[in-house]
Amino acid sequence: MPHRVAVLALDGLLPFELGIPHRIFGRSLSPAPGNKGEKLYEVVTCSVRPPGPVRTDSDYAILVEHGPEALATADTVVVPASYELGPVFEEGRLTEELTAAFARVRPGTRMVSICTGSYVLAAAGYLDGRPATTHWSSADHFQRTFPQVRVDPDVLFVDDGDVLTSAGVAAGIDLCLHLVRRDHGSAVANEIARRTVVPPYRDGGQAQFIHRPVPEPQFATTTAARAWALGRLDRPILLRDMAQQESMSVRTFTRRFREEVGVSPGQWLTQQRVERARHLLESSDLSVDQVARTAGFGTATSLRQHFQAALGVPPTVYRRTFRTSAESA
Repeated sequence: MPHRVAVLALDGLLPFELGIPHRIFGRSLSPAPGNKGEKLYEVVTCSVRPPGPVRTDSDYAILVEHGPEALATADTVVVPASYELGPVFEEGRLTEELTAAFARVRPGTRMVSICTGSYVLAAAGYLDGRPATTHWSSADHFQRTFPQVRVDPDVLFVDDGDVLTSAGVAAGIDLCLHLVRRDHGSAVANEIARRTVVPPYRDGGQAQFIHRPVPEPQFATTTAARAWALGRLDRPILLRDMAQQESMSVRTFTRRFREEVGVSPGQWLTQQRVERARHLLESSDLSVDQVARTAGFGTATSLRQHFQAALGVPPTVYRRTFRTSAESA
């Protein structure tokens, strides 16, 4: 059966964010030979009230055909942002409707928020003692309202296992793609990203580690150096060689690289090599030693160390998990 995703539509919602889960999860198709082309997710939209209209922040309402009972059958619940959260935003407490709706959610259900939807998860107690993020403009208020939450305002999203939160608007796309990648591997997520005409992950590899993904306009870009490095990941890459691509000193290049990407050049290279290794493990018959050399780690031992640190599993386990999807893709 497809993984069932329930998107909770609240009054004052942003239509763009409401559509993100449908666009990403709803278009994710199985590449496996036995069920190629079948949907991997079933996405439904529900309200805290019986089926009917829900106000948006625009000049129209949307007609929602499912009530809160849909939450009881969900494997994942997504809460997009709303501009009419009332006591949730002002006092950090759920309304009676929201309390009754969340009482239907089964234990173990994966909970996800987009932008200020994190207020709803926090008010429901899902974020107590956990790391989380929200839109940068609300981060200070969010932390004051929910002091028990460990707020990180500098990341695009936070994956804490069964509870995930994202920053504003487009970061919801990053988070949904990350979930597809986590559930079904890079091949499926990358295909969805291509169809959506967005990058499968932001610069820096793992998007949740990017602190400032948009370069400040007063700084020279390091894009050319990154493109140069991506074309030779299988070879040794020295910091001074990357700096030379931008005609900068090593010190200046390192500072501007971190300002633009959010991590050091060395960390970024490791992230890119891990991504290259993931792709090769999914889509090729190369041995782990060959993958290590092609991705630029040199030895299988080095690959295993970095892969385990980045993803929490060794390369062989990762390959067994995602091999079926990769072979078909």
